[in-house]
Amino acid sequence: MAKRKMILDLDTGIDDSLAIAYALGAPDVDLIGIIGSYGNVVVEAGGQNSLKILELLGHTDIPVYLGESHSSTSDHFDRMQVSADIHGENGIGQVELPAPKRSIEKESGVDFLIDAVHKYGKDLTLVPTGPMTNLAAAIKKAPEIATEIGNMTFMGGALTVPGNVTAYAEANINQDAEAANAVLTSPMHSTMVGLDVTLRTLLTKKETQQWRDLGTDAGEKFADIVDYYIQAYVDVNDNLGGCALHDPLAVGVALDPSFVTTIDLNMVVNYNKETYGRTIGDDNRLNEPTNVKVAVAVDKDRYLKTFMEYLTALFKKN
Repeated sequence: MAKRKMILDLDTGIDDSLAIAYALGAPDVDLIGIIGSYGNVVVEAGGQNSLKILELLGHTDIPVYLGESHSSTSDHFDRMQVSADIHGENGIGQVELPAPKRSIEKESGVDFLIDAVHKYGKDLTLVPTGPMTNLAAAIKKAPEIATEIGNMTFMGGALTVPGNVTAYAEANINQDAEAANAVLTSPMHSTMVGLDVTLRTLLTKKETQQWRDLGTDAGEKFADIVDYYIQAYVDVNDNLGGCALHDPLAVGVALDPSFVTTIDLNMVVNYNKETYGRTIGDDNRLNEPTNVKVAVAVDKDRYLKTFMEYLTALFKKN
């Protein structure tokens, strides 16, 4: 049986790097490309980080494309200081990795996504773990992809908990609420893996020590990268006791929806000044068929076990 195809749309910081590793370590998926976005870092830096992580993990065969460099309503992107604090100035915990041998692809990430949906259709899974700008642009350019794609599972939003940028907004959605609203109110079916569940899936230095103990370059480098992230969480919110596995959980749910419990909703994203970035049920479509599954609970122990199995096996080889 052919493996399903996956594209990751990343603003490659630390948890995005873990998402790449999860996708490479999972036995039932073929990662066919990565699209760069902005957020944790500027888009060019994110693309380079993706190439470096792929090379570290022995997968220089996977292409990386650049998507949009700023939101759909602005002409530039200013990186927030909190992003540098949490992910490091270089986006990967200040860990130095060699310059990648492979270059960024010349085709735009938006066009690559459209072409891939046309080619693979229901066999394609897209996992955006940054802003929705690239996906919204692709749907605007080729509206048919909204119903052709097989699976869209995104990391973003907050329904039952407060946001992490404002009281309402989670960081990815807050980067481009207009784009997120365009996607969630389109015909595309999606699964939202937001702060409701990602803040419950935590990694600690106990796990990163297991990677160090492998004695491999990948194990050591990922331990260094994630230990930086763990310390950043201590500085920002010392109540958690670890770092949240935001982006890799979205990849996990895309491959195994049983990791989470969901509720079915139609959703909107507010983009007025007061509640910008709020992800909330659409009271104008209460009785219409729903197109968004929102994760509200997670089997964190089973997920963490799977996460560690996949990544540890991957790091052993590199």
